[in-house]
Amino acid sequence: MRVIAEIPHTDFKVSIFNMNRKFIIKIEQGAFEQTYKVAEADLMDGVNSVFELLDETFYATVTARFADMRKDWRETFNRYN
Repeated sequence: MRVIAEIPHTDFKVSIFNMNRKFIIKIEQGAFEQTYKVAEADLMDGVNSVFELLDETFYATVTARFADMRKDWRETFNRYN
């Protein structure tokens, strides 16, 4: 797996990898991460298409999902204690 690009973002670390004819989009925030895979064949313009996919609407859902992940983890951890 090799890093193709890192996209600057104020709230996340966004990395794009290439492996086995797939682009892997990894978004990290603190201890949590979300990963999305898309086949190169599904995109018209290679990695440039990945950049187009990552719009503000997508990032808004990523933000909400991170909030849900933190909530789920906190509830799980509290059951443990």
